[in-house]
Amino acid sequence: MKLIETALHDVLIIEPAVFGDDRGWFMESFNQARFEAELTRLGRPVPRPFVQDNHSCSRKGVLRGLHYQLAPRAQGKLVRVVQGAAFDVAVDIRKGSPTFGQWVGVELNADNRRQLWIPEGFAHGFVALEDDTHFLYKTTDTYSKEHERSIRWDDADIGIDWPLNGMTPLLTQKDAEAPVLQHADTF
Repeated sequence: MKLIETALHDVLIIEPAVFGDDRGWFMESFNQARFEAELTRLGRPVPRPFVQDNHSCSRKGVLRGLHYQLAPRAQGKLVRVVQGAAFDVAVDIRKGSPTFGQWVGVELNADNRRQLWIPEGFAHGFVALEDDTHFLYKTTDTYSKEHERSIRWDDADIGIDWPLNGMTPLLTQKDAEAPVLQHADTF
């Protein structure tokens, strides 16, 4: 497992070690001890244990986000794509952070097998770049409707450069009506 730093200090790309031969390939998709050791080596905090796994399937152009949960039910998320491709985004929503309101995006797909670690205090979203994109999440807290919040995906102050290539994103009504960061509940 290799952790790669991003422009947002606590958000990390994870590249697993993949072992292949003429039969196919094998990888360890998650190892708690290695994950914690690598975070510690980089001077990052170790998150609470993962307590829930989620799996979504989206068609091309579906945009989900930007989602997060407030404390005390905040969620850290370890995300990956096992089929298809997605452009995955994390936005720093920690008031007082030097990177408040800044974002980082990375393509996650079935071929690169990359994962993204998004700690508590960040909003998260993605757009599916292919039909039948399967997205897996490990979270550090369970879903809580009471603590769930959203920020508008196209907030001009954040300025995410979504790779929509002329597509109109497919959104839920909740995501389409989400407040901009300036008016959102944050950390």
